[in-house]
Amino acid sequence: MHGCVYASTISRPNFDLVLRNTYMFNTFWISGNRDAGQRVSIVDLKTLSDMTTRRQVLLFVSLISFSTAAAQISYSVPEEMTKGSLVGHVAQDLGLDVKRLKSGKARVFTRDSTAYVELNRDRGILLLKERIDREALCEQIMPCALHFQILLEDPMEFYSVTVEITDINDNPPTFRTSQAHFNISESALIGTTFTLDRATDLDVGENSLKAYSLNPSDIFSLKSVNQMDDGKNIEMVLNAQLDREKNELLTLVLTAVDGGDPQMTGTMQIIINVLDANDNAPVFKQPVYKAFIKEDQPIGTVIIRITATDADEGANGRISYSISAMTDQGHGLFKIDKGSGEVTLNGKIDYEKAKNYEVNLRASDDGGLTGSSKLIVDIIDVNDNRPDIHIMSKSNMISEDAKPNTVVTIINVEDADSNDNGNVHCVINNNDYFALKSTSEKFYTLMTESELDRERISAYNITVTCSDEGVPSFSSSVTFTLQISDVNDNAPVFERSSYEAYIVENNTPGVSIFTVKAKDADWNQNARVSYILEESSVNGVPVSSYVSVSADSGVIHAGRSFDYEQIKDFRLSIKYPGQ
Repeated sequence: MHGCVYASTISRPNFDLVLRNTYMFNTFWISGNRDAGQRVSIVDLKTLSDMTTRRQVLLFVSLISFSTAAAQISYSVPEEMTKGSLVGHVAQDLGLDVKRLKSGKARVFTRDSTAYVELNRDRGILLLKERIDREALCEQIMPCALHFQILLEDPMEFYSVTVEITDINDNPPTFRTSQAHFNISESALIGTTFTLDRATDLDVGENSLKAYSLNPSDIFSLKSVNQMDDGKNIEMVLNAQLDREKNELLTLVLTAVDGGDPQMTGTMQIIINVLDANDNAPVFKQPVYKAFIKEDQPIGTVIIRITATDADEGANGRISYSISAMTDQGHGLFKIDKGSGEVTLNGKIDYEKAKNYEVNLRASDDGGLTGSSKLIVDIIDVNDNRPDIHIMSKSNMISEDAKPNTVVTIINVEDADSNDNGNVHCVINNNDYFALKSTSEKFYTLMTESELDRERISAYNITVTCSDEGVPSFSSSVTFTLQISDVNDNAPVFERSSYEAYIVENNTPGVSIFTVKAKDADWNQNARVSYILEESSVNGVPVSSYVSVSADSGVIHAGRSFDYEQIKDFRLSIKYPGQ
């Protein structure tokens, strides 16, 4: 509907201004498939006249479509490869065009920002970012693997990638000490066993420790040679009767051999002092002890008290307790009182790093005989980790005409605890317009749930809160601001439906007659209104020869000097572009 003006000329110097106005609008339609991530184009339709229909102008906007990629690929590379070495042709293996990697700003996403692998977008390949030491990265864990995602934008999607780091034989077996000393009675029985500290090998699999050998082996030999059990120490067996009068000091060499090619070895010297008779070795009451401790217990907490007995009397029956060599991971975490056998915590334990420890116990009498046992300490998890929220990718601004289910943010959340302590649920504070959906384990997608209107709310502060199921429960939250961009969905509205004005005849051409005013609820350029004089005629003469209108201000000026005797009144219509 046009803004209509009725103007009359009168022969008096005063005039009043009366407004009448009607309303016009345009409607634009969106073409294109939003779900397929296409850009949105605008098609201008003919002006409609039904005022009961809602009017809106949809601005050209690019919407984001999100696809949760199901593809997952794996590669395998040996450790210690040089920086820049090829990992894999990721674009080819994922079936992606290199152009897609560039347009989607493809990048490697890791939770802790430690990226050992980098993406070459131009070639569509993964390269090593630095030399990798498998033992420093994974210790004894097998398989040792890097897990990350290839993240693309516009549309947002990601692909999970696993790179297994295979072991090479770059570490020899090593003993904690270079020498082991034993005091053994000459009356020790043939078949008596003596516990030796075992070697450790940082390598794994075929490259790990495989066998031991003892040289010379005429008096002592190894028990269960080549039958490796990581849970036990090596035992040395007496094969011949000792004679202190013939030889009071024996020197042996224990050699540990791994399974690599070529093999690597480590040695420890065994020095034996032959003593006079002590014919009973200490014996533990249990071959295996078991204990439990919570991971948050302080240093000094008593774990268990173990006991051994010795049938001898005096100094030969006096027992002292010790802990024999442990793995690097558990070294120093436990200590034992040599007199009472009380085992206490000596370091900080963490269930997320190790769920149990094996402690090799030794009981020695003053005559040099030893007995051995094993203590298995199981670690109990407590809820000591908060959920860790990481925003993988987000949009800081979204158009007000975005359809429901438009992706705003991709979130990754993890909790290092286990069982209920590690089960995490996430919610958002603003659930009227947005929804948080779990797309896969540990991944959430924040998307629009209803239509947005910038004229009502121009920005949202969205808080994502993630809580675990531990008792007490731990939670974490992250807040970000989402701006709503304007589209031209409001037509200008004249202040009045019609105007009536008067002008004295014989006026000066160009004099201001009156002003029309229209307002637009949109913002910035979308709210800027221009005024146009609609083409019509007065007594066969174009109305534009009588008056003109300022496009910016809406001020109507006389185009000539009016003569009351020739024209007493006339009508004109003002509109805005697009009507």
